[in-house]
Amino acid sequence: MSEINVNALLTQMKTMATAAQQGVPPTQAADAVTPGFGEMLKQSIDSVNELQMASKDATTAFEMGDKNVSLAEVMLAKEKAGVAFQTMLTVRSKLIEAYKEIQNTQV
Repeated sequence: MSEINVNALLTQMKTMATAAQQGVPPTQAADAVTPGFGEMLKQSIDSVNELQMASKDATTAFEMGDKNVSLAEVMLAKEKAGVAFQTMLTVRSKLIEAYKEIQNTQV
C-alpha cells in the first residue's frame, strides 16, 4: 500500500505543464521507468479505498464482539481512512485548480 504524496504529484503536474508549454514531447523512456500520472493517481485512490475497507471491517468485527479487535484499533483505522480521504480530496481540488489554470492559459 503506497502513501499519497501530494508534493510529488504537484511537482509532476508542474513539470508536465512546463513541458507542454515549451512543446517538448514526452519521452517513452521516462514513461517506461516511472509510472505515469494516471497510474499513480489510480494507485493512490486504491490505497484510500483499502484503508476505508479495513476501517469498515474493523468496525464490523468490533460490533460483532470479536475479542481480537479493540476499540483503539477501530478508532485508529477510522482515523487513517479519514486522513487519507481528506488528502485525496485536497489532491482532487489541486488537480481541478491546475486544470482550470491550464484551460485559461492563452496559446
